Amino acid sequence: MRRLATFCFAFAFGIFAAQYLLPARLLLPAAAGCAALGALWALALHENMRRRALLIALGLTLALCWDRAYVRLAWEPFEALAGTRQTLTLELTDYPSETEKGSRAEVRVLDRRLYGKAILYGGEELATLEPGERVTLPVDVHSAVFIRSSEVPTHTARGVYALLYARGKAELSTGNAGTLRYLPQRLARALELSVDQSFPERTAPFMKAILLGDRYELTTADGANLSEAGLYHVTAVSGLHCAFLLAILSFLIGKHRRRLLSAAAIPVLILYAMTVGLTPSVVRSCVMLILLLVAPLFGRESDGPTSLSLALFLLLAANPFAVKSVSLQLSFAAMLGLILLSPRLYERIGGDRRRWAARFVCGSLAATAGALVFTVPLTALYFDILVLVAPVSNLLCLWAATLTFALGLLTALLGMVFPAAAQLAAYVPHWGALYLLTVARWLSGIPYHAVYFSNSYLKVWLAYVYAMFLVCVVAGKGRLRYAMASVLAALTLALVLWLNAAPMRSGALHVVALDVGQGQCVALVSQGSAALIDCGSKSYLDAGTTAADYLRGAGILSLDYVVLSHYHADHCNGLGPLLARVKVKRLLAPDVEPDDAVRGEVLALAKQYGVAVEFVDEKTTLPLGSASLTVYPPVAEGDMNEECLAALCTAGSFDALFTGDMDANTEYLLAAHYDLPDVEVLMAGHHGSRWSTGDDLLAEVRPETAIVSCGADNRYGHPHAEALLRLYRAGAAVYRTDLQGTIHITVR
Repeated sequence: MRRLATFCFAFAFGIFAAQYLLPARLLLPAAAGCAALGALWALALHENMRRRALLIALGLTLALCWDRAYVRLAWEPFEALAGTRQTLTLELTDYPSETEKGSRAEVRVLDRRLYGKAILYGGEELATLEPGERVTLPVDVHSAVFIRSSEVPTHTARGVYALLYARGKAELSTGNAGTLRYLPQRLARALELSVDQSFPERTAPFMKAILLGDRYELTTADGANLSEAGLYHVTAVSGLHCAFLLAILSFLIGKHRRRLLSAAAIPVLILYAMTVGLTPSVVRSCVMLILLLVAPLFGRESDGPTSLSLALFLLLAANPFAVKSVSLQLSFAAMLGLILLSPRLYERIGGDRRRWAARFVCGSLAATAGALVFTVPLTALYFDILVLVAPVSNLLCLWAATLTFALGLLTALLGMVFPAAAQLAAYVPHWGALYLLTVARWLSGIPYHAVYFSNSYLKVWLAYVYAMFLVCVVAGKGRLRYAMASVLAALTLALVLWLNAAPMRSGALHVVALDVGQGQCVALVSQGSAALIDCGSKSYLDAGTTAADYLRGAGILSLDYVVLSHYHADHCNGLGPLLARVKVKRLLAPDVEPDDAVRGEVLALAKQYGVAVEFVDEKTTLPLGSASLTVYPPVAEGDMNEECLAALCTAGSFDALFTGDMDANTEYLLAAHYDLPDVEVLMAGHHGSRWSTGDDLLAEVRPETAIVSCGADNRYGHPHAEALLRLYRAGAAVYRTDLQGTIHITVR
């Protein structure tokens, strides 16, 4: 079976090269080169190596050709329609979900030879449809890959190649609604409704996540705690869930009745995988378990690398773009570590020679360490985090997650038939879910439970640790060598954390304009005190997560103040993720727009996390370490941009001014109402809008440096050339987050 693994891994590498390394014009020449090289290998090598060489050449050649063919057939026809309006017939492939402006649904296109899927955005009328129903309507077609000139592989990794926006009345037809084809979607919806009816409101979202992989209803706090504690993976449907289904069937049928067990288990595993959405982790688990079932029937032993490689081959053959899926990369990297490294680690620490309790601990630690070896670089790359408490969290929680899933699934199935009985049966898994959420909250509250790669020293440390342990592996056996490497890794990590936090403890003031894309979030740190001016973004970046990562990486676990200039999303929509991870003592905001929905959400979040709210209606000066923070109330009426708070941070002779999204007329009123000093730093108004940062304000405060917080390729044209010209004429040096990233100014 290892020959199959050789071919499948070669195919996967070929797809990886096609998607990440080679331009499209070189794919077919590269495929021809692989075929020629394979023929040369066949002539030069002996028989055993010749077969492997031919399998490698065949896998690479097939992958490069298939990637090019798939792009031509599936993606390019959609991309050719981007920017046009078309009348299309669409069939829903899942239940619609609500959006801020209506509904969205995943659809497949039934005409124009478009073979992939798309996402349809429409009005509330979409919310009443079910999978299989068809709609015919005019739509604006947008690329699902290039969004505002930036490549976003999230959609294509799921086989979605266009974003469709409804622009007219829809004609509806029954289509395939109610057919066997969409049974998995209906089963998933029935399980969701059963969970809602059976479980208390506190744990129902978590049960949906652990049973079906549906994380969208998890509260911000629960999601943050699970992620920070290294437990988010328990909500990804994977081998844990599939293995339990197989265990139930083995118990009912008998594990020795292999043919009957295979005949029953394989359809159940496939149905479950389709019900939870054919995510990479569940497909990988199902393929490996199916091979485990059928291998003995053909007189073969199940082989871990072969099973893993075949699962990867099937996923990439179905959609080569899936190689860019973060969940696929993490799932297969973790399983590779579990197969190749965990058994050896278990033997090395002597787990097989200990009593059952010690074996359990050793097994958990070996499994965690094996999975982390290949996933840590990926989590560093994609999520900028390394969870140090992951071994402890897995030891405390994986057994509970298994039981909670098992009993939760049985309860949900029972609820589909006997709802009253299911409410009683939900008692035990409910407490299991509470245990998991409580442990996650407790672990995420431990100082330095995780470290963040916003700390640039940490990237060097990670490379050093991997190099050090690689040397230990090459050097051969020796426990003392590994023990010394572990001690050195811990000591150097402590040094790295100290080096990153040390600058924040020195100096009179640090002004940090965080790169949050099209939004604004500025940290002010002085002598152990910290404040945040705004926390929001309209880009794909999460301002709250970005701010929390940066602050925690710098050793700042609490904020004295958060000042919200106004209630627009690009200035405050990151507040939830921020409050979930960083303690905030006071929130200052304008007392305007009392009926505004966003203001209501802000106040609800403050109440949820116990943050004192202060509406600013007069000039307020607050201490901030060795600096001070002055907050000015709104000076004009009109829309929310003109009812902004302004803030001035002062440290000795240094001043930094923040005016939110005020236009030039409101800036003039601010300067007329209050005696503003000459400032060293000015945050350009409204992200560098044409109508802000006017000549009157510039003449009054005469900034030496200006910072523009905006996103690359934003659709607003920020910063505008006229605003930049005014700043240059005023003699200000201009720095931009879209060009320079996060901007850090230190005042000595």
